[in-house]
Amino acid sequence: MKVSSEGLTKLLIDNKAILLDIRFEEEQKSWSMPYAVPMPLPNIPSNYNSLDKSKIIVTACPHIDRAIIAMVYLKSKGYDARYLSDGLLGLADYLRGDKAKLFIEKIK
Repeated sequence: MKVSSEGLTKLLIDNKAILLDIRFEEEQKSWSMPYAVPMPLPNIPSNYNSLDKSKIIVTACPHIDRAIIAMVYLKSKGYDARYLSDGLLGLADYLRGDKAKLFIEKIK
């Protein structure tokens, strides 16, 4: 039901997952994850059908509280959903220096 930043980056590189950024619009405008699909938590009920059901949906917010809510909702709709266990802040910390460079090169 959860995935680490290291596991997420491998899934994204292999094109097996979608990172769903569920932060509020204001948060997304202040800093972004360009490889994430922005879908604020309140918008998920009206937009979840646009997500590819053949991929793992990894929900993420700065920590994990909202991500767990989104994951449970998507699971109830039949998606293979997980939450980012160390949150977007953990992902940003994980993707520093050479790790960031290699990830961006591979995800293209």
